[in-house]
Amino acid sequence: MRIALSLPRALRHALPSLGAMLIALSGCSKEDGGLIVVSVVGDRDDFAKPLQQLPDPAAKLLLESTAQGFVAFDARGDIVPGLAQRWIVEDDGRSYIFRLRRAFWADGSRVTATAVARLLMARITSLRQLDPDGPLDAVQAVVPMTGEVIEIRMAAARPYMLQMLAQPQMGVLSRDGGTGPYRARRQGGALMLTPVDRSTGDDDAEEEPVPPSRLRVLRAERAALGIVRFREGRSELMLGGRFADVPLLIPAGIDRDAVQIDPVQGLLGLAVVGTGGMLDDDNVRAAINMAIDRSVLPTLFPLGGWTTTDRIVPSDLDLGRAPTAPVWASQSMDERRARASATITRWRADHDDVPALRIALPEGPGATLLFGMLRRDLGAIGLAVDRVAMTASADLRLIDEVAPYDSALWYLGRVGCARKVHCSAAADAALQAASLASTAEERVARIAEAEALMQGHNGYIALGAPVRWSLVSRRLGGFMPSQRARHPLNHLLASPN
Repeated sequence: MRIALSLPRALRHALPSLGAMLIALSGCSKEDGGLIVVSVVGDRDDFAKPLQQLPDPAAKLLLESTAQGFVAFDARGDIVPGLAQRWIVEDDGRSYIFRLRRAFWADGSRVTATAVARLLMARITSLRQLDPDGPLDAVQAVVPMTGEVIEIRMAAARPYMLQMLAQPQMGVLSRDGGTGPYRARRQGGALMLTPVDRSTGDDDAEEEPVPPSRLRVLRAERAALGIVRFREGRSELMLGGRFADVPLLIPAGIDRDAVQIDPVQGLLGLAVVGTGGMLDDDNVRAAINMAIDRSVLPTLFPLGGWTTTDRIVPSDLDLGRAPTAPVWASQSMDERRARASATITRWRADHDDVPALRIALPEGPGATLLFGMLRRDLGAIGLAVDRVAMTASADLRLIDEVAPYDSALWYLGRVGCARKVHCSAAADAALQAASLASTAEERVARIAEAEALMQGHNGYIALGAPVRWSLVSRRLGGFMPSQRARHPLNHLLASPN
């Protein structure tokens, strides 16, 4: 981890007062030394309605902690058993058969294959509306074979199916909650997470006391408050850090050894979501894309190993070739801006009113720095911009998400027509053809076709890989950087030799 030693000038008036937060914390009592206190970036809605709040980090963490799916990610991001104790894959990847472990719902009733199959199929049907060409497109049925065995039948093999099943949104959740690995109970402004005893469904049964080190106190709060809480020794872990909060680390005086960066891939960029003649013009969208100087970003967010990009898909994945480069990729910044400026000048000559572009960005000093860069770059080609909230109507909206599975289809689907992003009908047709392809070769060819069309359409303006970071105390020897930015709370302590 590498952190700059001085603040960018634009940040000096954008930072919130960390001193006021220290005062707010000063009245808090220390938690029991054996408990592991965890802060995660978020708010109360993330805990109250986690499914509706995805992909917020607090919502993800609560779901994976209390509503496990068939499989889960471990501390490194590898697939491990969850609600399913084991599984087999048959019929050339078109049949996944899971044997459920002995588990109980929050009311003490036994978890059955019939109930789980019904819940899972309903969730799959809902998720396919947002990701129609993703790995769930091939699911034909979820069938209870016995009281403890479930089969997922596929129309075609999807090599990343297990990765998808490990996502928080695939957690098995009834009206009263999930099956663990923790039960959550409100405790003041936080949640107390107690590990579920897999041998019984009775939470109040006589049993040995749970060691404090196995308990978790979980808070959802703003990044600035989480940083101060960690610095003051009132928590041992802060999760959910993103690019918008990186500049807070410097004035807070956080030890660089406590900062852990996740080596994630995904999308960090601007989706064109506005309507109207200007954004419907292919040349204008291309001008916006080429005008942005991505080389400035590493100075704004000085994290070791973080990369910028001008492409939707970060690597070949299942494209069968390298990702498509923009037609202007080999041009100098001066050449790109001259070309983009000429495009906007021509547009202005033909139109009386050129409104400011509304850019939706999250809160946080990092987002303020990003907006300043965008305002400068787009202003240089004759476009005015306004910053709006993420929930407001916008022309360009930030996407900041980690890829849940390793396929170009996720990247393309996330910025495709189903997500209300300015899209290419031809690219959307190619994605649908990939989903229906009868051979692996045809599928790869259609994915590659869609990728080239979407890159050329400029409906998504790539900036870089997502930024995910955590603050970790030395006590948590089981914590590891994760390629999925997933840090299960039952894997925080190092296993004894």
